[in-house]
Amino acid sequence: MEFTTQLLYTSDQILLALMIFLIMFGMGSSLTIDDFKTVARYPRGVLIGFLSQFGLMPFFAFSLAVILELDPGYAIALILVGCLPGGTTSNMFAYFSRGSVALSIAMTTASTVLALVLMPLLLDFYTQDFTRQITESMQAAGGDAEFVIPTSNIVSSLILVLVPVALGMFLRAKSREWAKTAEDTAGFMGIIVIIFLIATAVIRHAGLLVQTPGVIYIASISVGLLGFLFGYWMARAFKLSPIFQRAISVETGIQNTPVAFAIILLSFSEPIQSQMLWFAILYSTFIVTTSSFVTLYYRKIGKFDWEVYKNTSIHNRLFGDEYVSNYPTGFLTKRIEEDPSQGFTPAQKRKIPKEEN
Repeated sequence: MEFTTQLLYTSDQILLALMIFLIMFGMGSSLTIDDFKTVARYPRGVLIGFLSQFGLMPFFAFSLAVILELDPGYAIALILVGCLPGGTTSNMFAYFSRGSVALSIAMTTASTVLALVLMPLLLDFYTQDFTRQITESMQAAGGDAEFVIPTSNIVSSLILVLVPVALGMFLRAKSREWAKTAEDTAGFMGIIVIIFLIATAVIRHAGLLVQTPGVIYIASISVGLLGFLFGYWMARAFKLSPIFQRAISVETGIQNTPVAFAIILLSFSEPIQSQMLWFAILYSTFIVTTSSFVTLYYRKIGKFDWEVYKNTSIHNRLFGDEYVSNYPTGFLTKRIEEDPSQGFTPAQKRKIPKEEN
């Protein structure tokens, strides 16, 4: 598939840069120093999420690229998406999915910081065969250049996108009201800009949707679905509470695509930049759609345990940390009977009193 015209115009790139700044600023506006402390305080949930985010997802992306026999440019884009940290969009969907927003934010915080080290390493490990193919094709065309993953540029791009995160955290420290406004605006604006970019791409390059091979659509949809599925079962295998299972599932499946756009635009050049951008745009489009369906499903199956969690949390606030919510025998489902409040705080994490067993 050849891109005979420029995929993104200068105005689009400016809009993308603004979107990246706003979204990362909004993400920073949702964070406090306590969120970083949460990572150390609740290591189990964050560690399982970390294994899902940087263990499962890059492997699934690589496997899809090999199984579907993607062109090297698309394969590298797919693996890049698989190596991305979470973002504010996943926090938003974790909330609507009746998942633990605190855990989602803790995972986002940890994965964003760790991405500085892990993304370059994972990309270098999983893309070696694809970079070799690009080098061979470039040399076959008469050149003598060697294509390599621009590790230093990627690290620089990640540091650059962390600047608005730091600014957002500074705003949060100064004014919680303005920080909340920035956080809410960022998530909404991110979706609007993605829709705008897709719409303009369709109008300008309608033929691209027809020309795009079916395997590209399969890859762009499947990588997110695999993240949802295996993130959920990974958390369930370790017997985390349902609200944490849903949070890890959503956090694993939804990657921070604004970071992908920044890395692609700042780190890569043709002949693969257009392919990578197109894949990132397709992923961004489909992940919003699939996330909506997954969220509706999670809201349905999580209604009861979420109400129990909120009820127990209210009891703790009203009657103190030592108060135990005594639910009637048989009222709680098997999934949550050993942990009626499903909380991570010492006040909430406890077994049912022996007299109720």
